[in-house]
This record gives sequence, structure tokens and C-alpha cells, in this order.
Amino acid sequence: MPKMKSNSAASKRIRVTGTGKLMQAGSAMRHNLEHKSARKRRVLKADQVLAPSQTKNMRKLLNH
Repeated sequence: MPKMKSNSAASKRIRVTGTGKLMQAGSAMRHNLEHKSARKRRVLKADQVLAPSQTKNMRKLLNH
């Protein structure tokens, strides 16, 4: 039986921590940064834990 392929789009956007939590990068940091305040940019820069409602679907895509 062949290996299961993980969804490459999901694997680029989400990473699994050592404890098994799913982390995502902050969104809205691609463009129009000059209009956002420094405080807003600082907050968005940090990684966030994925919402529990999305975690089940993402685990399926990542084969994890």
C-alpha cells in the first residue's frame, strides 16, 4: 500500500508542536503593512494556536 500524502498547502501554513498542538502564523501580514499600527503588526507576527473547530479537519489533512 502506498504512503499517505499530506496536503502540501496545509503543511506550509500549519505546524505541529511537540505536545501535539497545531500552530498557525498570524494572518493579514502579507501587504498594506504601512497602514497598520506597530502594535497591530507586533500582535499579528506571533504564532497562534489553531481554533479547536479547525483542528480536527487539519489533522486529517496533515495525516497526524
